[in-house]
Amino acid sequence: MKNLIDNYIDYNLWANKRTAEMLTSIDKSLLDAEVKSSFSSLRKTVHHIWDAELVWMARLKKELVNWPPSAQFVDPAIDDFLKTSEAFYRYVKCQGDNFLNQIAEYKDSRGTQHSNTHAEMIMHCMNHGTYHRGQIVTMLRELGVTTIIGTDLIIYFRSK
Repeated sequence: MKNLIDNYIDYNLWANKRTAEMLTSIDKSLLDAEVKSSFSSLRKTVHHIWDAELVWMARLKKELVNWPPSAQFVDPAIDDFLKTSEAFYRYVKCQGDNFLNQIAEYKDSRGTQHSNTHAEMIMHCMNHGTYHRGQIVTMLRELGVTTIIGTDLIIYFRSK
């Protein structure tokens, strides 16, 4: 289990770095351009990924965080979310199998009580990021960006 989780968190950080690289290379006006998607702009989609990583890491640490955390961001750069991805990576990387098998009790953003193992929570958070990075690619294409950096899991594995 530990090896699988370590691969997930390593992949997530790698893919977020590549995504940030793409987003910092485009015209800055595109970051806030309206696009039909789950979130109405590239910036809002990145903030959603960032929010999720902040919230899930807080839950793993048994800490509380206000929803959404990005409401407290003051003019963040588009690649500032990498600091959270790196912190998530460092925190999980130093944990062992006992930590991964522990069950956490937490409330979702609507106040509903849940319980999951730490491993399930980590896998969900990493998969969530993958889903929204895919939306970012579609949004970039809709905005006319033609240079897209691949973030598929198999590309990550091939790069190792």
